[in-house]
Amino acid sequence: MTNLDQKAIKTLATLSLEEINAAKSGHPGIALGAAPIMYTLYSKVLKVNPLDPHWINRDRFVLAAGHGSSLLYASLHLAGFDITCEDLKQFRKLKSKTPGHPEIEATLGVDATSGPLGQGIPEAVGMAIAESHLRNKYNKDDVKIIDHYTYVLCGDGDLQEGVTQEAISLAGHLQLSKLIILYDSNNIQLDGKVSMTNTENVKEKYQAMGFSYYLVEDGRDCEEILKAIKKAQKSLSPSLIEIKTKIGAGSCWEDSNKSHGNPLPEEEVHRFRQELGGEAFSVSSDVYDLYKKHQENNLKIYNKEKENEKKYQHEYHNDYDIFYKQIYGDFNIDIHKDLPNYLVGEKKATRASSGEILTLLSQKDPRFIGGSADLASSSKVKGIDGDFSKDNRLGRNLVYGVREHAMAAISNGLALHGGFKPFCGGFFVFCDYMKPAIRLSSLMKLPVLYIFSHDSIAVGEDGPTHQPIEQLTMLRSVPNLNVIRPCDSIEVKEAYDVYLHSPNNPTVLVLTRQDVENIRKEEKENQLAKGGYIIKKETLKLQKILIASGSEVKLAIDVACALEKESIGTRVVSMPSFYLFDKQNQEYKEDVLPKEIAKVAIEASDATHYYKYLSTDDKLINMHTFGESAHASVTMDYFGFTVEKILKEIK
Repeated sequence: MTNLDQKAIKTLATLSLEEINAAKSGHPGIALGAAPIMYTLYSKVLKVNPLDPHWINRDRFVLAAGHGSSLLYASLHLAGFDITCEDLKQFRKLKSKTPGHPEIEATLGVDATSGPLGQGIPEAVGMAIAESHLRNKYNKDDVKIIDHYTYVLCGDGDLQEGVTQEAISLAGHLQLSKLIILYDSNNIQLDGKVSMTNTENVKEKYQAMGFSYYLVEDGRDCEEILKAIKKAQKSLSPSLIEIKTKIGAGSCWEDSNKSHGNPLPEEEVHRFRQELGGEAFSVSSDVYDLYKKHQENNLKIYNKEKENEKKYQHEYHNDYDIFYKQIYGDFNIDIHKDLPNYLVGEKKATRASSGEILTLLSQKDPRFIGGSADLASSSKVKGIDGDFSKDNRLGRNLVYGVREHAMAAISNGLALHGGFKPFCGGFFVFCDYMKPAIRLSSLMKLPVLYIFSHDSIAVGEDGPTHQPIEQLTMLRSVPNLNVIRPCDSIEVKEAYDVYLHSPNNPTVLVLTRQDVENIRKEEKENQLAKGGYIIKKETLKLQKILIASGSEVKLAIDVACALEKESIGTRVVSMPSFYLFDKQNQEYKEDVLPKEIAKVAIEASDATHYYKYLSTDDKLINMHTFGESAHASVTMDYFGFTVEKILKEIK
């Protein structure tokens, strides 16, 4: 390792410390301990182009240990991305390019929003699946247009998370050879030594899960780190490189958990700068030049690969046309021409019509890829072209097994990579396992599709452990998340149309186990896209409005018919998506739900969000307890969701 290497590492570490102390907040421990790892990646390894940060064939890097963001921002600055020293000074400040944890919306060069420990490695697994599928689908013997690695930097905390273990187990099973995890192994975590909670053989554990294992005994030696990475690049399996480091290396808090999340004393940061030389937040020209050499080499690779792409376009123009649409374009699906027509009065579970539509969409749009958490036969959530496996990289059905936590985070990784519309599914009650990843989908504005069946107490005999009550409320509370609970197959079809035209938010479909009757004719205009609409207009002078979603819409219509027989003019509003309804203009919302008319909302869930549409004198008929184990008809009757009992409540 040269003196210039050492100087560059010191520069990277010092910039990181200066960011943290300027913010009076941050994590200096990883910034000092992992600086040689990040230096090696960004000055010698990563195939990226700062002038085209979204280049589809770039290497991906995920900072799973997102608390080390100051180190990432300093690395991006030195590597030529659009982060200035002034941006570094704004670390953790409002609306800066350098927020507290990495965010793709804030910072060009950040490949994944990370920070909640455990999410980063599954995101990277999704990226590796995406690369493998595209590489095997489009590359030719004489010209390759997809061929890149996915790198992750993680710490002890990441590897203790259950979601990470789910993802690593699947990655090893699938032999995702272009996934390389760099493990910053310093034996310390926030509350003290790792030995207080973990005494496992790392090598044997990850080899048992199908990973190649490499050890770098001195994490300060970038040459040894580079050698290990080059070995991992040649492996036929995914790789974990354990790099032994010291948290807070070289500081007064070296090897102490105190350095994890506390800014170093000011005199310590000054000492680092004095040993390096120059003013605060300054970088010497020879360090910039060192990174620039790697940038210039990357630019040559970039230009060569762009020429390859032109050659591919010329020689394989049909394949290139599909490739281009998959990465950059659209497949212009018309739901009226390309999807089934559902007839009024026909009965079908919305999970069943969803499964039919998903299969047809997957046949017409190669971006659809996904699967279910060992529930495909029940949830009807399954990809096509066979199972994605080490022997079939072209399969678009991801067999997740019982890995709900990782399934959602892997879907985020597929979307982050580009070129895919990932979907995943399971029973609605288990969306709790997926909540952190769903939240990140929403934060990152990713078009991930979450498909949940068995949506209410009508699940029946499986009982309260499988009957969702609070889950709709939980997901409706997530910003930028479109939660749709269709009332019939026609609304399911319209929900998929909404998803197809939603590039900047995830969508959740909440579907029935039981058959439901199609209520209205299909219309040219997508009614569900309004979020809420009049599904049954009053036949007499309007006196009452019933609002419902999902299977309770038909119940509300039956109640409305009974009220109108008693000369009470009653309207029914289907409210499949609060998210979409709230985006309508005030005139439309007041036309559908005039303020002066009495309202009753009906939903077999907690249903708290209905209160925004109800006044003090209005009524909400909802669930206040967990469900019961009995046949669906019995549970619905027991909890009051019948025409007779709702009429009694209203009167």
